[in-house]
Amino acid sequence: MATDPSLAIAPASGEGQGTALPVPGASDAGRGKALPAPRACDADRDEVLAMLREGAASGRLSHETFVARMEAAVHARHANELAAIVCDLRPVPPPRRTAVLLRAVSAWSGFTAAARGAWQAPRLPTLVLPRGGRLTYTIGRSGDCDLVIADPTVSGHHAELRRAGNGWVLVDVGSLNGTRVNGWRAGNGWPMHAGDLVVLGRARLRVTD
Repeated sequence: MATDPSLAIAPASGEGQGTALPVPGASDAGRGKALPAPRACDADRDEVLAMLREGAASGRLSHETFVARMEAAVHARHANELAAIVCDLRPVPPPRRTAVLLRAVSAWSGFTAAARGAWQAPRLPTLVLPRGGRLTYTIGRSGDCDLVIADPTVSGHHAELRRAGNGWVLVDVGSLNGTRVNGWRAGNGWPMHAGDLVVLGRARLRVTD
């Protein structure tokens, strides 16, 4: 049987067991030589310099270490040298459970802050939409108004609530400081709904059914 001279054969038994026979024609010229490391590019160097500056700003690097590593980064010729300079500065992402917990805590903190603000906010007096057959109600600072508002910015006869079909409209009757509903001037009539914000001068009312 013909033998392929390029194969290395280890004897199964006897003297020399475990020693591979040399491969005929094999060359030792390239053995033991590692591939050359890639050269450092400007983008890699800029990234390393930025990481060093961030590490110094956050207190992870002392001033002496920062200066020494900056100098090493500037003179580094290969990418593996740059990587070694910042190997201890790369951020480690938190475990998944920790990240979820942090998001939950942040969301709950925002909710509680909003709830606390709403609870501590001043409660607005309410303007209850009337029921019954009457068609007009007067609003103002004067004692003869149906709804008296003791505020110096409210005119004596400031506005009227008038029946319009199945609902109500708010009408300004020539007040000095104006009448607004949700920020809009009431003018000759603005439809009223539960939840609307009514401003008469500086007095504020919340509409309810």
